[in-house]
Amino acid sequence: MADTLRIAIAQLNPTVGDLDGNVAKALAMVEQAEAADADLVLLPEMTITGYPPEDLVFKPGFIGDVRASLEKFAAGTGRCAAVVGFADGPSDCGADGVWNAAAVCAGG
Repeated sequence: MADTLRIAIAQLNPTVGDLDGNVAKALAMVEQAEAADADLVLLPEMTITGYPPEDLVFKPGFIGDVRASLEKFAAGTGRCAAVVGFADGPSDCGADGVWNAAAVCAGG
């Protein structure tokens, strides 16, 4: 068992609404962290959606698209665990709102 936990902090500028591009940027950061032998990489708030997502979160289907992008991100992870931020909420949003969330992904 290792005596140390190597943590990488990723600094990137995700583009609001560019889910595929943001996932690609985030996975590139995970690859860099793995190359540096990190055990955990921390990605910014709202990495998947871009910040601030503003009214995009109320667009029909957007939260579903975010969840699909999160699954794509998770599938691309390897040995290094990643904490990634995204917007989540009920699929139809509405009065129930949307919240700022984070997921821990590792090993695809």
